[in-house]
Amino acid sequence: MEDPHISEIVRRLRDSRSVLFVTGAGISADSGLPTYRGIGGLYEQEETDDGIPIEAALSGAMFQRDPAITWKYIHQIESSCRNAGPNRAHEVIAELERRFDRVWTLTQNVDGLHHVAGSKQIIDIHGDVHRLVCTRCGHRWRVSSYAGLDIPPSCPECASLVRPEVVLFGEMLPLDRTKWLQEELTRGFDAVFSIGTTSVFPYIAEPIIDARRRGALTVEVNPGTSQVSHIVDHRLRMGAAAAMDAVVRELDRLSG
Repeated sequence: MEDPHISEIVRRLRDSRSVLFVTGAGISADSGLPTYRGIGGLYEQEETDDGIPIEAALSGAMFQRDPAITWKYIHQIESSCRNAGPNRAHEVIAELERRFDRVWTLTQNVDGLHHVAGSKQIIDIHGDVHRLVCTRCGHRWRVSSYAGLDIPPSCPECASLVRPEVVLFGEMLPLDRTKWLQEELTRGFDAVFSIGTTSVFPYIAEPIIDARRRGALTVEVNPGTSQVSHIVDHRLRMGAAAAMDAVVRELDRLSG
């Protein structure tokens, strides 16, 4: 028997032209990735092998002081993502991007799986571990993995220190992405889905709050409770892949 929440979600979704998906670590759990602490985290313990908190190891201050420490743990994060592929939730979002007039994905994840799944309209607010940039000359390039890279790597153009284009602890969000986000939120969305995130950051919770204020459809997909659980129209307390597959199957059924 179809979940009544899914039936109602799809009924309203069929009348929508624009959709925003806000995703966190939980959407990648079905790809075999751990739901990380911190920036993609990978760490359940309070301290790293080096005896410092992971938030300190993955901070902008540490990168300035001892980039090898920061790179060590970024490398571990990338290694954990290396053999993972997008799951059904990523695939459904990419599919729905082609079905609706306007679809954006705001993701906290740095694993790049939305890109691999085929989504095009992505605001990866915390960056992507696969994008590298030289700290001196600004040369940028993308790698499929860190396999074969020296850690820390050097710029192929000027041999200077390279960093991944991710937001480290204590650093500001990238201005271009925050600008895109605000522009799209100003236009508004007919439906906003929060998937696999605890929404502890204000800029992650804001789209749901804004959508509720506008009277748009709001949906949370999360087995647990988050900062926006109490304000959404519908809560699907299940994994992201199962939930999004159920939504698209019901959409197909009603459209067929």
